[in-house]
Amino acid sequence: MKSFFRALKPFNTFLFYLALLILVFSFFNRNIFVKPESLAVGLYDEPWQATTSKQPFRVEQGGQEYLVEPLYDYQLTGIVVSYRLHNPKYSFMHKAGNDHLNVADVCVVWKNNALALNLNQFDFWNGEFTCNIQTDSREAWNAFNMNELSNNHLLTDDPLIRQEIEKLNIGDQIQLSGWLSHYSTPEGYRRGTSTTRTDSGNGACETIFLKHFSVIQPMFNVWRFLLPWSGLMVLLTSVFYMTGVVKHYY
Repeated sequence: MKSFFRALKPFNTFLFYLALLILVFSFFNRNIFVKPESLAVGLYDEPWQATTSKQPFRVEQGGQEYLVEPLYDYQLTGIVVSYRLHNPKYSFMHKAGNDHLNVADVCVVWKNNALALNLNQFDFWNGEFTCNIQTDSREAWNAFNMNELSNNHLLTDDPLIRQEIEKLNIGDQIQLSGWLSHYSTPEGYRRGTSTTRTDSGNGACETIFLKHFSVIQPMFNVWRFLLPWSGLMVLLTSVFYMTGVVKHYY
């Protein structure tokens, strides 16, 4: 048995370093945008909104009561370029407001931004309440339409919708519907919403109480495929190496 482990040791070492290299590359490239196999019809359109007949209502989440005041019916289809899942234990502003209703911020693009641009020329990231974008290319910046990007504060007390949001990845095509809303707590915490896609700066984000949320088409790239498999190979080759060490000394 010792000779078996000794004979395979060079090959195992090669596999370990190869898998480790692939694992590192896969991790840092997992969010590279690729052209989707198919595009959702809604990506060609602006988000839809209309005056709502929905009356204000109360919900409870995380032991906190909220008053939700719907302003408009709203529907959006877009490609996720950045997102942030919120946890009141670790998000400073959410903890300060005891905000358990805002499950995530999701930044999306549609129309020309989603269909014609190379999104890999841009860096997108979410702050606690913001979506940020930058690029080193002046040409790419000039081609990007800021009115075809939105940062969405997503509200829900539905555990199934929350689970669906937690599965999100960069590049996924999503569709959501609900109400553009203000919401508040009896203690005085209050947040509003934008009602137009043409504003910017503080208060320009859409706050949406969700009726529906779905990932229409997840983004697939080869790095996301390789990431778990390379991680597994690193684990297996490490176990094989340690088993050989144990066999050698005992």
